[in-house]
Amino acid sequence: MAAAAGDASPGAQAIRPNDGEPNHGLRIFLMWVVLALAADLLIWFVWGPHLPPGTMATASAGQQFDIKVMAVMAAPVMVLVLVYFGYALTVWRQRDGDEEDGPALHGNTRIQATWITVTSVMVLSLFAFGTYELVTAQGAGAGEGPSPIWKPTGHTTLQVQVIGQQWRFTYRYPQFGGFETTQLMLPKGAWVEFHVTSLDVIHSFWAYQLGVKADANPGVDNVAFTKPTQLGLVTVRCAELCGLWHGAMFDYGHVVSPAAFASWASATRIRLASVTKILPPYATSYDPTVIPNINKAMAKAGISGANGYYYPGPPFTPTAP
Repeated sequence: MAAAAGDASPGAQAIRPNDGEPNHGLRIFLMWVVLALAADLLIWFVWGPHLPPGTMATASAGQQFDIKVMAVMAAPVMVLVLVYFGYALTVWRQRDGDEEDGPALHGNTRIQATWITVTSVMVLSLFAFGTYELVTAQGAGAGEGPSPIWKPTGHTTLQVQVIGQQWRFTYRYPQFGGFETTQLMLPKGAWVEFHVTSLDVIHSFWAYQLGVKADANPGVDNVAFTKPTQLGLVTVRCAELCGLWHGAMFDYGHVVSPAAFASWASATRIRLASVTKILPPYATSYDPTVIPNINKAMAKAGISGANGYYYPGPPFTPTAP
């Protein structure tokens, strides 16, 4: 009885947990679950379909999907931080007249282990997901050098060479006689194999809606794949500082129906036949010494503003044909 009475003393009760204290961890957890689920649903179904770069091609659709997955995985972490911050400001804020120090905290092994486990699983999952995406068609849109890891199999690809030069992109179509033009025309539903190179300085071919962004380096063939799945305009920009008029180095490409593309390619091949004869033979990259010939052909075709005079040599002065 004396022992029981001693246990019931005020001093003993003072060191016991306060039975009236709410379960703050459970409160925070429940608020977090509801808000995190709502955030993920909004991201996936409402915000996700409008994320850049859109779904005009397989590469861009893959990139949009990647961003959605990463956003869905990151949102719960962000929500947890905000919920805890807001709860702490509301429930554990200092009250008027309360000058006492709070209880000493010595860590919580269960919470620490849970946090390390969950974050490690998330990081490793993103690592595995990103690695998988980089070795599939969705990862090939950024350019993988002359020997890409992934190539579409079982399909006939349309080869388009992208030639960067100060300050314009031109395009050669080797499967249609090798003509060169400033028009980027692509057929819907066909795999496109871009071969990106440069005549002078380093450029970067960025076809935004296609999800293709590949460096254009002199003497290097940088290959990128995509398949347009929707008709429409494609914004093309240089994404690498390349000189005075870098900001003006942009244009628009077109994704058209297969029949419209075939008609355009046939007509352009005939129209530029005399110009194509002047061009050097199609190659994955070009020696700087042939640039004057390329300039001559472009001048004859009425293409101006891309002279390729970065390398030494006498400039070409166009004359009347």
